[in-house]
Amino acid sequence: MSGSIPALAMWRTRLVLMTVILAATPAYVSATQSGGPESPVVLKLATLAPSGSAWHEILKEMGADWREASGGLVTLRIYPGGVAGEEEDILRRIEEGQLQAGSLSLAGLSRITPYVYVLAIPMAMESWEDLARVRDVMQPRLEGVFEENGFVLLNWGDIGWVRFFLPDRDASFASVKKHRFVAWSDDSTIDLWKDSGFRNAYVELSDVLPALKEGRIDAVGTTPLFMLANGWYPQVPHMVAMPWTPLVGATLIGRESWNSIPARLHPELLEIARHAGVRMQSEIRRMESDAIAAMEARGMEVVQPSASVLEEWRAFFESAYPELRGPVVPEAWFDEVLRLTSGSR
Repeated sequence: MSGSIPALAMWRTRLVLMTVILAATPAYVSATQSGGPESPVVLKLATLAPSGSAWHEILKEMGADWREASGGLVTLRIYPGGVAGEEEDILRRIEEGQLQAGSLSLAGLSRITPYVYVLAIPMAMESWEDLARVRDVMQPRLEGVFEENGFVLLNWGDIGWVRFFLPDRDASFASVKKHRFVAWSDDSTIDLWKDSGFRNAYVELSDVLPALKEGRIDAVGTTPLFMLANGWYPQVPHMVAMPWTPLVGATLIGRESWNSIPARLHPELLEIARHAGVRMQSEIRRMESDAIAAMEARGMEVVQPSASVLEEWRAFFESAYPELRGPVVPEAWFDEVLRLTSGSR
């Protein structure tokens, strides 16, 4: 077993298809151009979060608060729904200066540093409280790594907990292993995933529902919010009540772009951003619970795995730890997470 656990594929999942390519425009009006030390700053932030979603709306409110706090000096323009491309494209455009910031999932964040997987060690954290405790401890370390790579962390945002959605209610390791899961074309771990004995099929996001109906795939691992939003659950109507890894995200801004904002504004703008992150985390917790209730009301069954089944899965995921600890996540960080969560496992 390796770090090829299904979540690594899900973290590559796109929230929406790319529809428009963002044209390159200047990031901001520089002080040299305007002749003043505090010229207006325009920052472009891209995200895959759909237009009108909770993530998008909170980012818009953050931008409005930034504008007010800066006396109109800082404008944040949000490009939702993948209009700026995949997360790989967002990061490239930040590097090229076409964008200045991005709200990214773990897939995008891991392109900056694999150390972010410290927040997604499977079955190390099993509740929102576990995640909050680990994130509070790891945040300063991750902030330092982001800074070394040219980014400033504005806030954390959650996407939910990954669960298995199956065509039947047998949640045992042996049974689930026989199912054909979605595999994404940009999943670099697919070979390792297969080496673990699971079967996968490459499917584009737009083709998942037809593939489910045609039997090319018959299982999905994702968050309840994503399952409900895409309407896949009637084809895989059994959700295993085993939230085995959190799907986290974060909003980052390029360091140079952050420094283009007058330093006197940094503390207040950062406080606004952090408050937006807390709101986002709270909203997603509520929305995830509502999503599960909505799917149950429409016929989905929540399957409670037995203690023995849970232990099977725990053994499976823990067999990946040696290849995560060290090669992906610093050993000291990894050990700290296990120490912080030992009481809940």
